[in-house]
Amino acid sequence: MLIAQRSTFNSTNPDIHVTVGVPTKLVVHNEDAVQHDLVVDKAENNGITPFNTAIIPGGLNSPTMAIVTEKPGTYEYYCSLHPLMRGKIIAQ
Repeated sequence: MLIAQRSTFNSTNPDIHVTVGVPTKLVVHNEDAVQHDLVVDKAENNGITPFNTAIIPGGLNSPTMAIVTEKPGTYEYYCSLHPLMRGKIIAQ
C-alpha cells in the first residue's frame, strides 16, 4: 500500500520493485484532505501496462490495481495533480 500524504507517496516516493510478468497488487490510501491519484503512462513507460487509479478523495483508498511489466526496466509512477509526487517502478 502506498500512502499519499503531504505531496509524497510514503514520505519518500519509494521505488517499487516488481518481477517481470508477475502482476503486483497495489492500493493507494489518501491521508490528505486534497485529492490524489497514481498514474503509470504507457507513452512514457514502454514495457509496462498503463493504469490510473482515478481521483482518490481524502481519507479513502483507490481500487486495487495490478502493476504488470512486460520487460525489465525502470518505469515512472506519478500523481497527475502534484508534480513532485513521482517515483520509480523497477522490474527485474
